[in-house]
Parts: sequence; C-alpha cells; structure tokens
Amino acid sequence: MALELTDRAVISVEGDEARAFLQGLITNDANALKPGRSLYAALLTPQGKILFDFIVNETESEFLLDCLAAARDALVRRLTLYKLRARVQIAPRDDLGVYYGEGLSDPRLEALGERAILNRGAVESRPGTDAYRERRLDHGVPEGEDFGSGKMFALDADLDELQAISFEKGCYVGQELTARMKHRGTDRKRLVAVASTDGKSLPGRDVPITAGIRELGMITSVYGDRGFALMRLDRLAEAAGEPMEAGGIEIEVRHQNWLFT
Repeated sequence: MALELTDRAVISVEGDEARAFLQGLITNDANALKPGRSLYAALLTPQGKILFDFIVNETESEFLLDCLAAARDALVRRLTLYKLRARVQIAPRDDLGVYYGEGLSDPRLEALGERAILNRGAVESRPGTDAYRERRLDHGVPEGEDFGSGKMFALDADLDELQAISFEKGCYVGQELTARMKHRGTDRKRLVAVASTDGKSLPGRDVPITAGIRELGMITSVYGDRGFALMRLDRLAEAAGEPMEAGGIEIEVRHQNWLFT
C-alpha cells in the first residue's frame, strides 16, 4: 500500500518552451530530465539563497514539480513572475498527489526509497507524512521546512551533496554566487542532523548551539528530540569531544553518511 505525502503538492509546467524555461531558472540540469528519471532542484534568489526546493518529474506532455504544499502557491507566483512571454503554462494540480513506496528512486538519496506522482485515488493508500518524515530524519536529509525560504545558501543547506545542483549547466538564478562558493571553498557552514542525548525535545528554532563559550551554530528546525542545525564546520571540529548544548539541553550531531564521509 502506498503512503500519501499529504504535506506535498504538485505544480504543472507545460508548453513549447517549458524545458528551456526551467533550465534558465532551477539549480539542476533540466536537459537531463526524461520520463522515468526525476531530478531534485531548487529555485534561488539572485543572491544564491534557497526560495523553494522540489523534485521535478517529466511526463510525455509536461513537467511536474513535487513541492512542499505550504509553499505551492508562492512557488506558482514566483514561476509566473519569471514567465514573461515564454510559451509555458504554470498551474497547481489538485488532481495529483505525491505517494511514497512506489515509483522512481528518490533523486536525493536512494535510501529514502521510491516516490511517485499519481492521480488521486489511482492506488490504495493511507496517510504517510509522519512515517516518511521519520525515514527522512533517520537519514538526516533536510528539505524546505528545515532551511526556510530566502534564509540559507544552497551549499550551506547541503543541496550539492543531495544532487540538486549542476555545476556544468549554464546560467540560472543565483548561479554566480553558488559557483563561486563551490570553487573558492567558502562553504564553511553545513546543515547537519542533531538530536538531544536524553530524548528530551529540542528547545526550538534559532536557539544557539554551544560548546563551552564557543558558539557552533543555530537550530533551524525541530521534530521532538531531533532536528537540524546550521553549524560552522571549523568550530564543530575544534569542539570535538566537548559536550554541546542548546537551551540547556545536551545535544549531539547525528552522522550523515552521505555528508560526512
């Protein structure tokens, strides 16, 4: 039985210039898309900060964006803003849902399993948002709600490690700064998975994480005793072996195999 991800929504982008339209906007290479292969990508600000992240699927007639439901309308407006005179049509698709447990391998990380965009009611399903979130947290994979909108640079949010950025394609919105950070090695921060050591709930967003008098980073999202934090990697290395805490709660960094090799 498939699990419906009720916190996800679908946007259609279609028309003669749909591929070229996406290619000039998103962080990944739309020319590498084809039916049966999905891509993870993001839309950035001109300054290189993430506005939206999504998974792009191609069908015989259109491109379908699997995005955070709470961000769907804002993403439609942003895409429409960039449309100008391009021959594309952009529309939310309430008739389609996002399902976990069948379909294509997640383009971010194979261990996340398979997901698909299907007509609602086409398969037997049950709500699966909570179960899927647990799997995502088990593997330390962040997404939109963990890095917010317009707050974090793409590399800081690990998008390069999650296959969301093509450094070979041409220009896209925010490309210049993203490429500069990559080639100059100035991405000193990373979004890492954290948890309390005793099962207590994390204190909340924007609470500093410290080791002694040294501030290492800031919590960005909380799911009970787990969450994500934007951490300075140099300070994290300097604090190796020291107890870390946030808001009086002792925390630890959870190893992410795909990030820390």
